[in-house]
Amino acid sequence: MSRSPDPRKYHRASPLRVAVDTGGTFTDCLWFEGGRVRLHKVFSTPADPSHAILDSIRQAPAESGLVLLHGTTVGTNSLLQRKGARVAFVTTAGFEDSIEIGRQARPRLYDFFFDRVEPLVPAERRFGVQERTSADGHILERPTPAELRALRAAVARRRPQAIAVSLLFSFANPANERAVVRALTGLGIPISVSHLILPEFREYERASTVVVNAYLQPVMQRYLENLERRVAATTWRRRASVFVMQSSGGITALSAAAREPVRTVLSGPAGGVVGASAMAARSGFHRIISFDMGGTSTDVALVDGEPRASSEAEVVGLPVRVPMLDIHTVGAGGGSLARFDAAGALRVGPESAGADPGPICYGRGELPTVTDANLLLGRLQPERFLGGDFKLDLERARRTVARWLRRSRSHFTLQEFATGVVRVVNATMEKAIRVVSIERGYDPRDFTLVAFGGAGGMHACELARALGIPRVIVPEYPGALSAFGILVSDVVKDESRSVLWRASEGFQRQRLEAEFVKLERAVRRDLKREGWLGTIECRRALDVRYHGQGYELNVPFTAGWLEAFHREHQRRYGYCHPGREVEVVTLRLRARVASPHPPATRPRAAKPGPETARRAPVIFDGRRYPTPIWDRDQLKPEKTYRGPAVATEYSATTVVPPGMRFRLDRVGSLVIETA
Repeated sequence: MSRSPDPRKYHRASPLRVAVDTGGTFTDCLWFEGGRVRLHKVFSTPADPSHAILDSIRQAPAESGLVLLHGTTVGTNSLLQRKGARVAFVTTAGFEDSIEIGRQARPRLYDFFFDRVEPLVPAERRFGVQERTSADGHILERPTPAELRALRAAVARRRPQAIAVSLLFSFANPANERAVVRALTGLGIPISVSHLILPEFREYERASTVVVNAYLQPVMQRYLENLERRVAATTWRRRASVFVMQSSGGITALSAAAREPVRTVLSGPAGGVVGASAMAARSGFHRIISFDMGGTSTDVALVDGEPRASSEAEVVGLPVRVPMLDIHTVGAGGGSLARFDAAGALRVGPESAGADPGPICYGRGELPTVTDANLLLGRLQPERFLGGDFKLDLERARRTVARWLRRSRSHFTLQEFATGVVRVVNATMEKAIRVVSIERGYDPRDFTLVAFGGAGGMHACELARALGIPRVIVPEYPGALSAFGILVSDVVKDESRSVLWRASEGFQRQRLEAEFVKLERAVRRDLKREGWLGTIECRRALDVRYHGQGYELNVPFTAGWLEAFHREHQRRYGYCHPGREVEVVTLRLRARVASPHPPATRPRAAKPGPETARRAPVIFDGRRYPTPIWDRDQLKPEKTYRGPAVATEYSATTVVPPGMRFRLDRVGSLVIETA
């Protein structure tokens, strides 16, 4: 792996910062120029995402230097498609099958035909080591040199491309794990080690996380090396460096992303949450639900003040316990395919047409999608897609969908079918919003829905009505808000350590302080090694539970952390036990270095000339309405308009149903409320 360029020299030279978000259908490139946002969208190239990235950054102006901030889906796609590395898994003898046994919980309790997710490592590539460390860190048995030589030979015979090492209780004392790593290092294969990646308890989740990291490491390393070389070749007149967005909502050095790719599996969606929070705060709203509907999926997250990371995520059914923004994803996007199941019921997604072949109206697809349904209902205007740069083929959509309905022996008309597709996909997305709000103990009526992504603005108002959300915000450049979030993200580094201390056993604050000091030293050392300059802000938090519970709640480590835990338990579960013994499970530290943020954007001035909108028929709830079709640039700031209406712009389309009003606020966001 080539060494990442030193971030310090780019900070001094003030190079052009360009954010690129690779999505399932489009790749978005965004930068600031003269105090204005500049945006360029190209179709994604799933076979090699770097092609679309290079096409997009060629549109950026030539400067003395280039900093590319990249949100990537390479890790996610490798997991979804099972196209990662051949991994050897090394663990304590007797625990080789822990990654397959898991928690023995049935994901679908009443589905007798449900197939569990297959582990990433088959049984023949799992190896046990005769060693044992106690829960309090005492070494009970050490692996002998002969056993380590035999392990090395056994692993080498299986010819793995990466190795995952996760021994029992190595978070309490990593001595045995280090001995195993020393024995395997000579094989010249990337090794993912649990006490470095996730020094926390729960052996199944820890092992799963380390295996995912090993599974992705060769793939991500090749991809990032290739991208770095191509960017350097494309921008040969200027210095260039590449940094990567993490799932936790912060950027990191390319070398760190290649070493721990498990921290990037929700890279793009995390940028969306950061961008939605930043834009909503400029409009004065700090309690939001972000709603990012793209080409293949929809990502939703709840932000109560600021984006928060969770350490209890699952990706494609596999536990991944590194910090990630609490994002819930469903297979519902503009490219989601519609079909009839065996009983004749209409289904939408999770399968997607993606960028290739894409929806029918893009010119190559043959199966109906949500985008085609919106076009048939008049919500998408064929001549105004991507600012008129790409014309949608309405006639082809009508012919192909009608032919598909005949083949499916359906009696739906085109209008009935398109209306049904929108209703079904809305139901899927409504359920996702309920997961991050109602099921977490929050009332969605207390929040604002921030809609973005290429398709978010077309569905947000109907979802807000269904859930009683009083307000929808569609920020400027909604189709590229994930790229905007990546552009304004700070450098973030997370550290953690499981301790399992009872608060009643001579518990003192000084004990926690001493452990946090150790974590701070480690994280400052890592940031210094990567070359980051600036003030390092550290935030401390605790995972806490009542003694005997099997789950924890995360609270900030302040003077009143214990009372905060009782309050959070009451809010989340409806009860608390202030007199019950409390256990501190894991210490968490988040270090942040502020990146050079771009200036606040100036709201776009309304286009000169008369304020006019042509009218076109648009279907709402099965009824046809003559609807004004606005160019968003025509709208005058702070003037109130009434629905029904459609507002078009380069990166997205916003649909306002009858009975709602909308306006552009002082920062250029579209605010939609019930009339």
